[in-house]
Amino acid sequence: QEQLEESGGGWVQAGGSLRLSCVISGRTYNNYLMAWFRQAPGKEREFVAAITSGLSSEYYRDSVKDRFTVSRDSAKNTMYLHMNDLAPEDTAVYYCAAKTSHRIDTTYTQTYDYDYWGQGTQVTVSS
Repeated sequence: QEQLEESGGGWVQAGGSLRLSCVISGRTYNNYLMAWFRQAPGKEREFVAAITSGLSSEYYRDSVKDRFTVSRDSAKNTMYLHMNDLAPEDTAVYYCAAKTSHRIDTTYTQTYDYDYWGQGTQVTVSS
């Protein structure tokens, strides 16, 4: 059973930046597709960004594409989400997720695509 733990959430003013981290236990982390999702109060959990194994290709939801960057450090079993120019609509609990097997030529943006989840970290952006 893999374990994922997020950190780095907090409160920030609009236009500010935060970096989220997700540490995953597991021997085959490098083979996993890793992703960030978020869930705002009263809304469904939505895809934010993902990074594949191997060449570490990235993809994002449109609303964050020019502001957020996902990366991974294999040596540290850690995935990051660098968030810039934050807006109040980015306020949510952010979750990291892992998918144990995937195709490089396929995008996975649904919650049911993923096998393991962290507990989440709160990000609050004030106007």
